[in-house]
Amino acid sequence: MVFKYHNSNITNSMRLEQKILIKFTQSRKTLAIAESCTGGLIGDHLTNIPGASAFFLLGIIAYDNAAKTKILGVPSALFKKHGAVSAEVASVMAQGARKILKTDYGLSVTGIAGPGGGSKSKPVGLVYIALSTRTKTIVKKCLLKGSRLTIKKQAAQTALKMLAK
Repeated sequence: MVFKYHNSNITNSMRLEQKILIKFTQSRKTLAIAESCTGGLIGDHLTNIPGASAFFLLGIIAYDNAAKTKILGVPSALFKKHGAVSAEVASVMAQGARKILKTDYGLSVTGIAGPGGGSKSKPVGLVYIALSTRTKTIVKKCLLKGSRLTIKKQAAQTALKMLAK
């Protein structure tokens, strides 16, 4: 099913997910997602919009490092050198998700949602979000505050905003 929209249809009151649907379907771009700390929340947001299957092809919840290595191709040496919550791991996760189905974009999220698991150098609320294309990958570092659920929701919203841009 192909949806045709015009840029004039995008309004400020429109939900972020709908804006993403319009932008991706208009440009005929595809997306794969690898989520860790958000546990599928980004995919859930996108699939709440009818027609998301026109661009959203794959969602992976790679919570364990072994899954990140086996499915997404994150080298185990990266975990040893930088840790699972790092720009480097987020970058490879996004690239790995994109490569599985050769999508135009790969998005990944890795972080520490808490309440435990944080440290001085990597506190609870530290989240890395990566967006990858065939030619480049950008990574955003976030320091979020709140409960575990609040951090997950904020991370998902931040990732969706990156997609909308």
